[in-house]
Amino acid sequence: MVMRRKIAYTLTFAALFYLLISCGTQRQAKQLQDTYAKVSLTLPKETGFVPDISDGMTVKRDTFTVQDGDKTITIMKAIKDEDGEMVAHDVLDAAMVTARFRNVAERNGEVDIQFRITIPENMRNDKWQIRFQPRLSYFEDTVSLEKVIVTGTDYRKTQLRGYEQYNRFLKTIVEDTTKFINYEFLEIFIKRNIPDLWSFRSDTTIVSDERFASVFGVTEQEAIEHYTNRFSKSINERRKNRKDRMYKKYIKVPISNKGIRLDTVLSQFPGDFQYDYLQTIKIRPKLRKVDVIISGEIYQEDKKMYTIPDTEPLTFYISSISSFVDNREKYLTKVIERRAEANTACYVEFASGKTEVDETLGYNREEISRIKDNLSSLVMNLEYDLDSIVVTAASSPEGAESMNRSLSLKRSKAISEYFDKWLRHYADSIDTERGFSVDVDGNIIRQEKTRVDFKFISHSIGENWKMLDNIVMADTVLTDAQKDEYFKAASEKDLDARELKFRNSEYYLYLRQSVYPRLRTVKFDFHLHRKGMIQDTVHTTVLDSVYMDGVQAIRERDYERALEILRPYNDYNTAIAYICLDYNASAMKILENLEKTANVNYMLAVLYSRKGDDRKAVECYIRSCSQDPAYIHRGNLDPEISVLIKRYNLNQQPEDEFEYSL
Repeated sequence: MVMRRKIAYTLTFAALFYLLISCGTQRQAKQLQDTYAKVSLTLPKETGFVPDISDGMTVKRDTFTVQDGDKTITIMKAIKDEDGEMVAHDVLDAAMVTARFRNVAERNGEVDIQFRITIPENMRNDKWQIRFQPRLSYFEDTVSLEKVIVTGTDYRKTQLRGYEQYNRFLKTIVEDTTKFINYEFLEIFIKRNIPDLWSFRSDTTIVSDERFASVFGVTEQEAIEHYTNRFSKSINERRKNRKDRMYKKYIKVPISNKGIRLDTVLSQFPGDFQYDYLQTIKIRPKLRKVDVIISGEIYQEDKKMYTIPDTEPLTFYISSISSFVDNREKYLTKVIERRAEANTACYVEFASGKTEVDETLGYNREEISRIKDNLSSLVMNLEYDLDSIVVTAASSPEGAESMNRSLSLKRSKAISEYFDKWLRHYADSIDTERGFSVDVDGNIIRQEKTRVDFKFISHSIGENWKMLDNIVMADTVLTDAQKDEYFKAASEKDLDARELKFRNSEYYLYLRQSVYPRLRTVKFDFHLHRKGMIQDTVHTTVLDSVYMDGVQAIRERDYERALEILRPYNDYNTAIAYICLDYNASAMKILENLEKTANVNYMLAVLYSRKGDDRKAVECYIRSCSQDPAYIHRGNLDPEISVLIKRYNLNQQPEDEFEYSL
């Protein structure tokens, strides 16, 4: 009786304790709702790109002199005192800033977005888990980043206790079902009732289930099932089927790191909690700014206690060195020749010993059609006029060389006459289609006739031995021995005797049937001149399209391709591509040899800043501002320059200290 009372008191106390704790978390959640509590989204301290000035310099940290022409300027961290005088002042860097925007630099197509999440002390509870969802917003898109989770110690203990309970449940499941068989009773039964079966216990002979059943009237499996604890097995199966349900019961919120940037466990200590979040994003063309917003939720186990309102957005303005690209068009001096040439070859077959053009023979129809297309395009060309067409025919080496030379010349003339006749008919048909037109006064305007006053000139090269040599050398049918035999015969100077040397060879028939027809070529050389051009050459300037492609690649932030195109030019835009890829030494080498314009000086300031040479960086920056005051504002957009401006208060000096005004 006493024991029961103690248990009852204990349970009552535990329930009251849990109720008190629950009421406490409810009150805390209600306070958050009443005060519309938010987390703080701020900018962490900028580390900057430039290291401290080296100890080897004769000036103190944050104070040095620079030379601007004949003028010496002292640069220091300074503030105005009560009399309006600038005095040196040691300023401690703040841990964070309250500004809602920051300028970030794009380098090599990427930009780092860094922000600080601050959780106020009144938002934390050991029994809570706070889940934050950062979001990036740019153009019309919103991208969710990896979550940040801050977990209370009691919340994590509850999670781990759930895993322990679930694991204990899993241990109650028996995977090996043979453990449910009562082998002791099974052996007693077999020994008493089926002695023949018992004798098999030490026999290595394999007894099939069919034989077992035929002898004993029961299968082995049925015997085993009879002595299996079916109740225990049934319970075990039910446990297996309840695994998913028990998982959800014990593990209400699984511990997972998938898609999570941070999951940290915090004990309840005084003060705020801060986390610096760094995200690198790929830059899209025309992307100028990115907004960051954070929303969140507070959970106690799987129950939502509070929805954290969206923070005010942090805006990151993206500056890119690619904006310094020189977009002016670049031209090349090009020499234009009055005369031009074009050529093509076709394979027109002729009957043995014949010179007539037969379109139905072999592939003649396709070859002749191709040449007609070439001729028609040249006749209708708006830039060139045809002067002459040289038709050169060749023959295969069977028969006498003199006869073949004469035969190929006749074939060349036949081809020339064939296409000359076709061209004149084609020109007439074009002129007929054009017809005439009537002007506003009723006058008939006849179109200019298609020009066909060019000449066909016929030539012959006789037997085409050079082409035959090349075909034999590349042939895959002939053996090496046969090729050696051929080239040995081909060394004969007398062309008629040359063919006789291998006419009786085993490969001659192959050459005659498969190779010789390919030697009967007709080559067309078209000689043209530019319409209306009198001089043989003219020098003119044309847009360098290759260079402009490189400039466009910088604008599109495809710096690797830009550098591949622009590297041979070795000019200002080449240096910009180098800077975008962080190839600073190569960029410096180019810029130091260029005229020191405002752009060049500013780029040198960026490079010297990266190098850690503050004096030269500030000198170049001041010169660029003197040349173009727009760089006073631009300097705040590039971290390499803005860190110098902040360190040395460059844009807060009195106006008479500088050659430019603010």
